[in-house]
Amino acid sequence: MPNLYDTLGVRSNATTDEIKRAYRKLANQHHPDKGGDTNRFQEIQKAYDTLGDSAQRAAYDQPQPQFHNFGSQAQGPFDFQTIFDVFGARFQQGHQARPQQARMSLWVTLQDVAQTTRKTISVGTPQGTQIIEIDIPAGINEGDTVQYPGMGPGGIDLLITYRIHPNPKWLRQGPHLTTEHAVTVWDLILGTETLVRDILGHQLSLAIPPGTQPGTTFRLRGRGLAQRGATAGDLLVRVQGTIPENIPAGIIEAIKHSQNT
Repeated sequence: MPNLYDTLGVRSNATTDEIKRAYRKLANQHHPDKGGDTNRFQEIQKAYDTLGDSAQRAAYDQPQPQFHNFGSQAQGPFDFQTIFDVFGARFQQGHQARPQQARMSLWVTLQDVAQTTRKTISVGTPQGTQIIEIDIPAGINEGDTVQYPGMGPGGIDLLITYRIHPNPKWLRQGPHLTTEHAVTVWDLILGTETLVRDILGHQLSLAIPPGTQPGTTFRLRGRGLAQRGATAGDLLVRVQGTIPENIPAGIIEAIKHSQNT
């Protein structure tokens, strides 16, 4: 079995932040959507699922015989791994106490956390697969754990730690999202009104004033990630200018003339 620290390329005494940074770098390099190897990506994810959680890391570093892993199951479009940790279990007269909580990790997308989303998931149990419905809280962060009372195997509490797939199109900063939007240089020079999409696919109108410089960022308030009990984040749109392939000769001559005057 490979050493999980070696898989992430970190030391055994690495901090939680160091482990998270190493994971994000490797996950971005080896993500299947970017042509990476699926098996390698799954190894990286498995290592982070264990080392990124303090309880699972402690159990990995110092295995205790009185704890029992019920096993794991990966299935469904989110490629998640179910891991059950027994809390407070003790051997008494050769028998193990009934676990009070079950834990699992679940991969979701930024679109899933943009608003409260209901999902049907499969949970592996010693008796087979259990199908349940859960609500993913709006604005959930990478590594957050949510407790679902009574939804685990046998009616025990289920704790889900959320992992969020990186998305190269969207840069997340808390509840705010940044994306890029291409317009022509003429739009930047003359000004225009263009349509952009938020993370849920809704079309939004964006006014670009005349003389806008490439790289200028516009803020669309409340169009970022929704949050429970708080105002939704903002959508930041960074506009970039593109040069048309076929520019009329008259325009080129006019530009040259303006530069020489």
